Amino acid sequence: MSDKVEYNKPSVSKKPSYQAIRNYKVVKYNSLIQKSNFELSAQQQKIMMYLISKIKSDDDVFMTADFEIIEFCEVCGIHFESGKNYKDIQDAIGSMAEKILWVRLDNGDKTILRWIEKPYINETTGKMRVKLDDLLKPFLLHVKNNYTQFELLNTLAMKSKYSIRLYEILRSYEYKKSFTFSVDELKELLNAANYKLFKDFRVNVLNLAMNEINELSDLNVSYELLKEGRAYSSVQFAISLKLDLDERFAAWKNIQDVIGK
Repeated sequence: MSDKVEYNKPSVSKKPSYQAIRNYKVVKYNSLIQKSNFELSAQQQKIMMYLISKIKSDDDVFMTADFEIIEFCEVCGIHFESGKNYKDIQDAIGSMAEKILWVRLDNGDKTILRWIEKPYINETTGKMRVKLDDLLKPFLLHVKNNYTQFELLNTLAMKSKYSIRLYEILRSYEYKKSFTFSVDELKELLNAANYKLFKDFRVNVLNLAMNEINELSDLNVSYELLKEGRAYSSVQFAISLKLDLDERFAAWKNIQDVIGK
């Protein structure tokens, strides 16, 4: 969490470079990060981050974004093969239009939100027009307090959907330096309840996400497992921002090695 919401937006007279777009800020109210659960692939989460990063500080409504497939691929470091990438991302966005997320409200109730409204595709230009669903407005517009912001770059090189989701969750608690989740709560947040055996959850979710977050983001994270009786009951995370210049440069280089310059 930061004291001031930051937006890196291009001037209207010059198209931003791909590297400039990678440095755009993703800004969300913490309630959307900490009190929601959903099923999105790694690619779909990156698409959402990309769209959210295009929101301007003075927006009162969600503007319809021209979603350029080539730009998105370049920003994410995806080798562009026009036919395959076009169809893959078209399918990903089409699926997102049908998916929901559950969010817990301040009064304890849970409600359903949707990610995007109906997308439009121009097969001649290779562009999509996408608008975020208006139900997300209270969580993304006029952000003033109890929010988290991070550069889009910090999620682009991650391959696992669990890494991206856990990164934003831990980033939202970074100011606390430590946070503890019950195992069941963490599985719900990560949509990983399908891992019935804890050892599978530890290897395929926790350890994988820890490695990617430490190598490919601005966070240093570790965890400790806590027991009740003989069973693991909770996961305690230690969280800190990379402030050392050598650490920050190493993470930046790792990211660039994955997504390219």
